[in-house]
Amino acid sequence: MRRSLVSTLLALAAVTTSQSKDFQVYLLAGQSNMEGYGYVNELPPEYADFGNGAYIFHGNIGEDGEARDGRGLWAPLEAGHGTGFSSDGQANVLGERFGPELGFAKKLQAEASDTPVAIIKYARGGTTLDYSFGEKSGNWSVSNLGVNQYDHCLQTIRNAFSAADIDGDGETDRLIPAGIVWMQGESDGHRLDASYRYEENLAEIVSLFRAALRVDDLPVVIGRISDSGQSESGRVWEFGNVIRAQQAAYCESDPMAALVTSTDTYGYSDKWHYDSEGFMDLGEQFAAAMLSLQSE
Repeated sequence: MRRSLVSTLLALAAVTTSQSKDFQVYLLAGQSNMEGYGYVNELPPEYADFGNGAYIFHGNIGEDGEARDGRGLWAPLEAGHGTGFSSDGQANVLGERFGPELGFAKKLQAEASDTPVAIIKYARGGTTLDYSFGEKSGNWSVSNLGVNQYDHCLQTIRNAFSAADIDGDGETDRLIPAGIVWMQGESDGHRLDASYRYEENLAEIVSLFRAALRVDDLPVVIGRISDSGQSESGRVWEFGNVIRAQQAAYCESDPMAALVTSTDTYGYSDKWHYDSEGFMDLGEQFAAAMLSLQSE
């Protein structure tokens, strides 16, 4: 079934017309610090309007073991696509939080205002990448049998690419894969064995996303996990330093990968999640790293 979804996606991505508007498509995926815990009411005025140059397809979160979800619809980018967001495929319900998508689009627009941006987002808090965690709160490993977070994300991508006119102007649009942003790894840092497998697991998920988007060397930006230190032991993620080393090792091995390390400087709204200022900057740093990779 996973192969059939990828095949369908490839066929859809290949469709073009002479009236196409070209959108640069970015996949944003991962766990809670990609999902987003910034507060909408703390956003500055410049984040209130992205004009008509940025659109988002935010896939509805699915449970492991249940039918593939990823329902959503293309809409102009605005605040509210953080935790608490949902969609039934007919309408989006915005939440009171935001994630890195806002700063990401803002930076891309500032650097290339004439290039329309299309963001596909699927993220779920607490999810893990290693097969050994099983379902629990959500797992991305394709080594696990049955539907899991990878399948829900793949369905999100498929749903997004099935739309012919994402900006609603009556003309067919062309979606051109331009990059992947991955922010995840905190939950894997609870176990030493999973932490030491993280580089291998990360390489696998990136390879699968690149295959789904039909670009073998698609640029990928990885957000380095960090630790608030707000626990009795002084470390929320017991083996987080192993994950950080594994993330760095992967980015060093892949010439089209970059590691964003600004997370170490951010404040926190709780012991797991960055504050609003951090989420704004994280998105901008993701975009800066992406632009750097694209220029190479």
